[in-house]
Amino acid sequence: MMKKQRSPSLALAVLCLVSAAGPAFGADPVSTGTAPAAPAPSGNSAAAVVHFRGGPATPGDLAEMAKLSLLPVLAADSGEGDYLVKPPYSPAPEQTPQPDVPKGRVVQFAMKAADSKFYPNTGLRGTLPARSVTVYIPSQYVPGAPAPLLLVHDAMGARNNQLPTILDNLIAAHRVPAIVAVMVSHGGGDGRGSERGLEYDTVSGKYADFIEAEVLPRVAKECNVTFTTDPDGRATMGGSSGGAVAFTMAWFHPELYHRVLTYSGTYTNNQSPENPAFLHGAWEYHEHLVPQSDAKPIRIWMEVGQNDNGSINTAADLHNWVIANERMAGVLKAKGYHYQFVYAVSAGHVDRRVVAQTWPHALEWLWQGYTPGK
Repeated sequence: MMKKQRSPSLALAVLCLVSAAGPAFGADPVSTGTAPAAPAPSGNSAAAVVHFRGGPATPGDLAEMAKLSLLPVLAADSGEGDYLVKPPYSPAPEQTPQPDVPKGRVVQFAMKAADSKFYPNTGLRGTLPARSVTVYIPSQYVPGAPAPLLLVHDAMGARNNQLPTILDNLIAAHRVPAIVAVMVSHGGGDGRGSERGLEYDTVSGKYADFIEAEVLPRVAKECNVTFTTDPDGRATMGGSSGGAVAFTMAWFHPELYHRVLTYSGTYTNNQSPENPAFLHGAWEYHEHLVPQSDAKPIRIWMEVGQNDNGSINTAADLHNWVIANERMAGVLKAKGYHYQFVYAVSAGHVDRRVVAQTWPHALEWLWQGYTPGK
């Protein structure tokens, strides 16, 4: 990160050379790999070229982001607050199957768009005829008992059995409860005008209603599981716009979800179509909604990368992910939320190396204080 005293033109030139972004959206940002050399334009993963959306970052923007490099390093026992992680990044050992650890069951099925009352065939860009659902049921689950829920967007972690392996190890070590994880794919496409954009970037309770009315009943039927109705036993998570919708679900339905985990959360103005009630999309959370509302019973773990989407752009365009997440952490702190914010040095958007290293810690922190309820 450039120091404030350097000239803005020099700072921006260097930022253009060193910026790197991971996969901009999409599912399964868990497998290891390095990010491409150039940052993807914010909101457009298809054209990975250096550009300045709305103008380059101002000296004030650069100073706001630079202060994040001074945060304390995240440790296993770190409590609430702001931290950083830095290279070299290494996959957490919990991602490796252990021979003496009981293995959970994984079930997969598809849900047809034509059968949905919430998201039927809309004709939006990228719309798919069906979405996949992958469900992890721990070996410790007792049929009929109300299970804690982890609802995961973009089916993150389904590929290569990544999330099931992590949960096998964490549950066996009694570091998290015996969670049933439901990994749901989006409806297709990405960005403004797409089905995924409609589902994930809309600031409303609709997607949570869809999960509650159509997805979870189908999971219960297909997998013979029962979910707890205690919101303290229900978590939702995702990366990028999947992170934004995770927070949106808990914000509009705190009676359903109290726990949220986001990687490179899209707390930016990506909403399409525009909602007159929230003209700045998910940017509204740190701009107006959280500061101007009573604190809700939400516990949140969140991360952003130094070279995340829009990191070279001015925050005035409402598409700088680093500043959006930093400000989100700031307003959560000011309102007294239980939160942990992690800034990943030299990392891109939903950086696979960072996810691979931090996911077990994030899940363990997220579930602290949970007592099985109803």
